[in-house]
Order: sequence, then C-alpha cells, then structure tokens
Amino acid sequence: MRARHKPWAEAYINERPDIVIPEPETLKGRWQEEFGNDRPIHIEVGTGKGRFITGMAEANPDINYIGIEMFRDIIVTAVQRAEEADKPANLRLLNVDAGRLSEFFAPGELGRVYLNFSDPWPKTRHAKRRLTHDNFLRLYESVLPPGGEVHFKTDNRGLFEYSLMNMTDYGMQLRYVSLDLHADNPEWNIMTEYEEKFSSMGQPIYRLEAAFRNRTDEGE
Repeated sequence: MRARHKPWAEAYINERPDIVIPEPETLKGRWQEEFGNDRPIHIEVGTGKGRFITGMAEANPDINYIGIEMFRDIIVTAVQRAEEADKPANLRLLNVDAGRLSEFFAPGELGRVYLNFSDPWPKTRHAKRRLTHDNFLRLYESVLPPGGEVHFKTDNRGLFEYSLMNMTDYGMQLRYVSLDLHADNPEWNIMTEYEEKFSSMGQPIYRLEAAFRNRTDEGE
C-alpha cells in the first residue's frame, strides 16, 4: 500500500501511547493486563487505514483487537479513525513489522489472525513475502492455540488460490471458503477500504477461514 509521506505522523503517533503501544515487546504474555480483562485477543496483520479493525472492535466489545501495520504514514490514519470512534477500549495498534510477531506475543496468547487484502507479491521469487507463505504460517501458529484460526480476504484470485493450496499443504483445516463473499451477503462482514473499492467495481471478493491442527494429537 502506497501512502503520501506525512512528516507529522511520527509525533502524532508518539503522543497517543494509549492507542499505539510504543514498546509491545514489554507486554509479551501480558496483553490481558493491558486490556484489563481475560477476553480473547484477535489481531489483524496489515491493518492499513484501520477501517476493519476499528469496525470489528465496535461490533464485538467482548473481544480485544490489535491492528498491526509497519508503515507509519498509513497507520496514522488508523489512529485517527480510532479517535473518531472515541478510542474503543478493546482496540490497540502496533506500528511494527509483523515478521516479529513472536517477539510481541507468547505462545497461545492470541485467538485469531485476520489477513485482509495483503500484497499479492505475484512474482515467484517474492513468494516468501506473501502473508500466507509457510514462514508466516509458522509465525501465526506460534502465537495461536491449537485450533487457532486465520481468516483471509482478498480480491486477487492468484493469491487466493496460492493461499488455499499452501494452507492445505501446511496441514491446516479449511473451515470456510467463498469465491464471491458479497454474493452471500453475510451480515457479519465488515469491509476494508480496498474491499469497498473493488466490490463496487464488480470484482468478486474471496474469503477463507483455516485452522491449525493440534500437532500433539497427531503425534508430530
């Protein structure tokens, strides 16, 4: 995602540590203390401008949400959106690289991972950068409990097919697959900025839910 450089973004973010956690590694294994409750914690990797994660926090007050976005010029818009929503108590943001997830979260500390409209990295030599590549699946598995789920949405058919095959090959269990999410018109769906744009152009939106298997039970 490209964004215009915002020279004021760093100061704006630093002045709001109640929304953007400045040193998330200090909360590893202690995120329920940060939220002040023992409710499930769901994260979105690549939260962009924050429409989805803020909408989820508002719609589901019984779940804690953390949006992760590495680009400061993009996440600052998510911060503004959170403020416009009166800073939901169950929402936090992290301005970090998702490749460091295991530095911020303890094993089994999270309940679900959302991936929405991730960069498809279409060239084969860039496959390792895809957020559904084995390297990232291992990261998600390391911070989710057995049976923990990854929910994935995209407008890119090639990336969707790759993700379906790669998650299956990894040993994950597919629990939901849609080749045209909006045709199903689920009431629970909260759109991202990209989703609204592409769906308004008639582009089908692909979605899947996949769960990690309990490898202990499988003897692995």
